[in-house]
Formats: sequence, structure tokens, C-alpha cells
Amino acid sequence: MTEDEAVDDELLTIGAFAARARLSAKALRLYDRLGLLPPAQVDEASGYRYYRAEQVERARLVALLRQLDMPLARIAEVVEAPDGASAAGRLDAYWADVEARVAGQRTLTEYLRGRLSGRNSEMYEKFVVETVDVPEQVLITETRHVLAGELPAWIGASLGRLEEAARECGGITAAPFVVYHSDVSMESDGPAESCVPVADEAAARAWLEKQGRRWETKVRVEPAHKLAYTRITKAQVAHPQILAAFEAVEQWIPKKGLWLAGPCREVYFADWDAAGAQDPVCDVAFPVK
Repeated sequence: MTEDEAVDDELLTIGAFAARARLSAKALRLYDRLGLLPPAQVDEASGYRYYRAEQVERARLVALLRQLDMPLARIAEVVEAPDGASAAGRLDAYWADVEARVAGQRTLTEYLRGRLSGRNSEMYEKFVVETVDVPEQVLITETRHVLAGELPAWIGASLGRLEEAARECGGITAAPFVVYHSDVSMESDGPAESCVPVADEAAARAWLEKQGRRWETKVRVEPAHKLAYTRITKAQVAHPQILAAFEAVEQWIPKKGLWLAGPCREVYFADWDAAGAQDPVCDVAFPVK
């Protein structure tokens, strides 16, 4: 008997089951390895896999979920849900992620269309650029190599840690900010540096000493400097809208007889969670001379 022959009324060979489920035998072997659709029985001597007819429904469900381009790990969450309502909820959560990603891609397409068609100057004109003098500041910082997709979560977590630590360092004296020492994108991981200005340098260095050998945390004193910046809303912080803001400031700087004097940054001056989509929350800025 070969693996593709029927066994009895209860069990089906992988070939017969694949035909009923409209899946390939290769796909069934993959789903078995991942625990999505284990066979009902495996012959110890031959290694042949056998399935029960009632497994067809689950096999077809897996195949349909794959048509949504759902990753196998997410499929496992759906098919292992304790009941139908939970499974539907997990499907809804996946599709919400898909729609958010597509919305971001749609916005990126519009941004790229403007650049390719030469209409980027129209985008830049939407931003009001100004300068501000920033005094010398004592900073406690956390640096991390991070990709664009990981950036929002890391910014929130790292600034939260630093703001908590600032209680030991005389308190926060100005708006927290993030410095991009190199490009952060889907392919480039920075690094980025979260910074919180604090009042007491000695206390900050005492705090740092307690951190041990954590290379990503440090204390530094940033000299007084001038920033060229544009203020953006919470909605504009999203990628790629924020790229247009950075580029608008870069375009403005030489027109005013200034030049770049350091890496770009985002200065967060508002309560992010309380802000609405159209509320100003962030300054996109470059040090200039």
C-alpha cells in the first residue's frame, strides 16, 4: 500500500485527504510541522500520515485564511481559539492590522507621487518653519538601534523609563526629544537616542552609576544651540507625513542662510495619549548655525 491509497472508512491517506481539502500534500506536511493540522495517525514504520474526514473543515479554514495572506502564526491563533466568537475576534484584529498597513501604504504612495511628479514643493509650503534658541541642557538618554516599525513602541517605552528616572535627577526641565543619529527606516536601524532634560547633573550621574554596564544609557550635557523647526499634529507624526515635515525644514534652512549643525530630532511637548489627531504634539527640528 502506498501513502496515497485509502486506508479504511475512518482514516484517509495524505493524498486522499489533500484532494478533499483542496490542499497540496506539501502544504499538509508544512501545517503538520507547525502544529496547525497534525494528522490523526502516523505509521511508525513507514512515516505515512493519515487524516480523519472531520479534519477537512479545519484544513479548508486554514487554506481560506492563507488567501488573506495571513501569516501561519496568526492562523494558529485563529484555529486554536476556544470558540467561534474568539476566532472571529482574532480574525478582526488581523484584518484591522491589514487595513492600517494598507492605509499607511496609500499615504506613502501619495507622498511618493508628489515627489516623483515634482509637486513636493507644494507639500513643503504647508509647513511653517521657525527658529528657537535652546539653552545648555543636562540630558539623561537611552540609545537603541531600531527599525521604523519598532520605533513608535520604543520611543514610548524609552521616554517613559527616562521620565521615571528623572525624578532622581532633579526633575524634568524641558520637553523630551528623540535624536536620529542615522537614518531609521524599514532597512536602516539608526541608532536613535531618546533624551530627557533634567535639573541636576550630579544626581543624573549618580543615577547612571546605578545602571551598571548598560551601554545604551548615558548622561551628557548638550551645549546651547539654535533649532530650525516646524510644529506638526499627531496625525502628521505618522510615516510618511513626518518625512515631508523633515524635508520642509531641510529645504528652508539654506534659503535663510543657515546650515545644519547636527542630526535631526523630534521634540515631544504634549500629552500624546490625551491629544487628538489634529492637536499639535511635536516639533520636527534640526540644529542650525
